[in-house]
Amino acid sequence: MTAKQVFFRHSAATVLLLLNAGTVRAETLQGALARAYLSNPTLTGTRAQQRATDENVPIRKADGRPDISTTAEFQELLVKPARAFLAPSRSLTGTASVNVPIYQGGAVRNGVKAAKVRVEAGQANLRGTEASIFSQVVAAYMDVIRDSAVVSLNQANVSALGVNLQATNDRFEVGDLTRTDVAQSESRLALARSDLQTAQANLIASRENYIALVGSAPDDLEPPPPLPGLPATPETAVQVALADNPDIISARKLREAARHDVKVAKAGVLPTLSGFAQGSYTHFLGSLNEPGNSDPSQTNKQVVAGATLRLPLYQGGRPAAQVRQNQALESQAIEQEIEVERGVISQTRSAYASWQASLQSIESNQKAVEAANLSLEGVRAENSVGSRTILDILNAEQEALNAKVQLVSARRNAYVAGFSLLAAMGHAEADDLSLETGALYNPMVNYERVKGKWFDWDFDPAPGPQATRTVDTPAQNANVPAGLAQQP
Repeated sequence: MTAKQVFFRHSAATVLLLLNAGTVRAETLQGALARAYLSNPTLTGTRAQQRATDENVPIRKADGRPDISTTAEFQELLVKPARAFLAPSRSLTGTASVNVPIYQGGAVRNGVKAAKVRVEAGQANLRGTEASIFSQVVAAYMDVIRDSAVVSLNQANVSALGVNLQATNDRFEVGDLTRTDVAQSESRLALARSDLQTAQANLIASRENYIALVGSAPDDLEPPPPLPGLPATPETAVQVALADNPDIISARKLREAARHDVKVAKAGVLPTLSGFAQGSYTHFLGSLNEPGNSDPSQTNKQVVAGATLRLPLYQGGRPAAQVRQNQALESQAIEQEIEVERGVISQTRSAYASWQASLQSIESNQKAVEAANLSLEGVRAENSVGSRTILDILNAEQEALNAKVQLVSARRNAYVAGFSLLAAMGHAEADDLSLETGALYNPMVNYERVKGKWFDWDFDPAPGPQATRTVDTPAQNANVPAGLAQQP
């Protein structure tokens, strides 16, 4: 079965079975994705940002709700003004007022609509963040597998070249080879050791990057399952992406919100109507004296109610400028939606092309590995009868190593490109992967919780960290356990 057939043998309906096989463990791809889903700081931070966006809805609703306030004032008259001998020396006043917006020109209604649409845009952006983090985790997972295999291949190469050098020295001692042959073997061994050190450094970097994304060290990573639901043509992939890609959905919602912002700005030239009621109570604390009244009342009460109609006539051109400003921002949102759409189309087509090229590269490199191994065996056999030189053997060994490394890289590139294609299509999120993390994070839960809140003292508990720290994770090394590295 070819590599392409492996990718296509499962349909989209089998994704749950593929990713739910076995229990969630850190050494499986599903385990890595589950850990990242629960504890990646970029993802948990985006969720917190979305909760902040949710609060814009009750904030906008508050603009249309009554405003109730009270004040208390104590006044002590230290110096009485001239001809004000009857003024009280002190007073204590309490005031309560209620203002009720009745009509605000549509500003409140359209402001709430804009806030709701931005919540939807934020939820789509959260989906995009999930897909982005998962794509990075898949790439990091495959990087560790690839680099482990490359280290293993280079270790085997160093060992083989060491044996070759010893054999070359032995034959040199008996006069069968020249000093040049020994020097060539020594040079190739030194270069192989240098390549091994580079491969080990790359493996350490890949493991550290894995820790940064997943939150734990990679441990005996298992080969990933085949990718399901990949499209047959780039046109199909683009059609799915245009309908399901979260970045496009977010840009579309932001454009819609910008249109509501224009309506909010236009409300600045419309009449507003509000009702009010105010009551006050003043106590003069025995300091009020009235002529001819031996026992004047020391209190005063007042209650006022009414309505205020505001008809804006001229505001210096501010409302028109605000409308034009928001219209320009709506125009920007329209252009940004097209920009995002262009980017998604390009990303989808590029991912499809990379995936296809990697699949073909797997087949080509597999043939190259088989041919290189056969060539190496032939060169060694011919060298034993004197028709090939030591340099021919060294070159054949290097070609075999290069072919194996390229095959490992092609396998990694094919899987990452395939997952990137699914992400561009909008099918690489937590809902698609059915991660065994318990209940998935649902942003609608928080939105439903806060959208109708109206009490001023309804605070949430103090926040704490959701992501895990990696400061206690030991520094990674380049050790590759025997039998665990992926071999071509």
